[in-house]
Amino acid sequence: MADPLKPGLQVVAAPTEAEAGLKPARAEGSVARHSTLNFIGSAVPIIIGFVTVPLYLRLIGPERFGVLSIAWLLLGYFGLFDLGLGAATSFRIAALRDASRAERARTFWTALVVNLGLGVIGAAALWVAGDVFFGRVFKVDRVLRLEMLQGVPFLAAAVPIATLTGVLYGSLQARQRFLSTNLVSILSTILFQVAPIVVASIYGPYLPSLLATAILARCIPVLVMMVMCYGELVRGQRPRIDLVEVKALLGYGAWVTLAAISGPILAFSDRFAIGAILGAVAVATYTIPFQLASRIIILPSALTTALFPRFVPASQADRVRVGQITTMTIASLLTLPVVVAIVILRPFLDIWIGVAMAEKAAPVGRILLVGFWLNAFAYVPQMQLQSSGRPRVVALILVLQIAPYLAALYVGLSWFGLTGCAVVFCLRNAVDWALLGWGAGSAFKGWPLLLLDLGLLGAAVLLTGAPVVGAAQYAGLAVVALIVLAVSWQTLPVDSRHLLLSRLRRLREATLHA
Repeated sequence: MADPLKPGLQVVAAPTEAEAGLKPARAEGSVARHSTLNFIGSAVPIIIGFVTVPLYLRLIGPERFGVLSIAWLLLGYFGLFDLGLGAATSFRIAALRDASRAERARTFWTALVVNLGLGVIGAAALWVAGDVFFGRVFKVDRVLRLEMLQGVPFLAAAVPIATLTGVLYGSLQARQRFLSTNLVSILSTILFQVAPIVVASIYGPYLPSLLATAILARCIPVLVMMVMCYGELVRGQRPRIDLVEVKALLGYGAWVTLAAISGPILAFSDRFAIGAILGAVAVATYTIPFQLASRIIILPSALTTALFPRFVPASQADRVRVGQITTMTIASLLTLPVVVAIVILRPFLDIWIGVAMAEKAAPVGRILLVGFWLNAFAYVPQMQLQSSGRPRVVALILVLQIAPYLAALYVGLSWFGLTGCAVVFCLRNAVDWALLGWGAGSAFKGWPLLLLDLGLLGAAVLLTGAPVVGAAQYAGLAVVALIVLAVSWQTLPVDSRHLLLSRLRRLREATLHA
């Protein structure tokens, strides 16, 4: 089960600092180390999710799980009701890295107080929207409808927690406190996912109880981050709200807000549309492989998060150059694991959630894996635009996609069901990446190799989904894997190739001497 209260902006062999050519904000800082910390911080919750999702399905059933998934999506959307101040705070504090402590404290306190007020407004809006959606729109059993309506106030109370979390995360990441943020993220995920399971096993699958437990569990990490921010940013500084700082934050955050409103429409509308057209069980069938497939973006997320504080003061030429290196690195490290995931998805789901649901979820999941592979590359131009102070371009690109995407979703779901929905998701991610790259002004030169990778992934999907399993299928998949391996080596940056070969030589020498 995804955590909707964790900030969506998670801005792994990374480019070396020699490749990046960027002056570190701290002498001890390391892009590779920070990327690794971010990767681990994202990977641990995935492992926890592997364990907890089957428990949720067993304890509360697929229909309740589908309803709960929609509830978290709704909260995730309204949790972005912070007018972009979480991202703006990260940008402003990163830009103020060499300023006085008083200046950074002023930015922090201003963002924190304003975001708390916006969270209260967002809570009221979610209360109204939740009553309407669960009371009139969502297709669900009458008993579950009543439970969700009773749980809406708990969802509303979580919105201020989510908006505060965005400012706290952004502040710590801007100061490159990646170890701290990832430790808190792991704690948060454990509490968020495990506490409701304990309650469900003792008191039963009553949805309001599960919602209240998960939300209360998130208060602990918020308090921990507040203590960290106090020590890092505001110790010895009086709380102060600066109207000039509000203007600066909102100037950046206004466009981030538009993106924050538009982005979740694109990100969440597939499951809302499935719930409205096909019902709660279909939501669960789609959400489980969707959550699995989405985990592959922890690589670009970890890498771009580590680079963001350094990109803020960098030149446009540096951003473009390192963006090229980063994109090719992502392709090299991600494509072969995605091929492997496509191949093993069905047997894994058979064991994890049972053969009956796996039979319906696996074909959708294979397509979604390709969609998230495409989505991984969009992180790079988005980070380039936001770090250069141009969130307006990101927002406008997202807004332009909404109407065509919703229309395509309706057609895909109506004509082809969940498979059509997954294909539309892939197409939208490809368009998003292309538009963001164009907006960032980076003339990417690696298209031929990435298009070859995309074709190989498509071949893996077709071969794995073939109705007849046999030697020809296995041989075809082996050929696909070998070609992907060769292309991945070709797309790996030269410095990384030399480093890898050097380490392999040392490993061989150590083995021979042993």
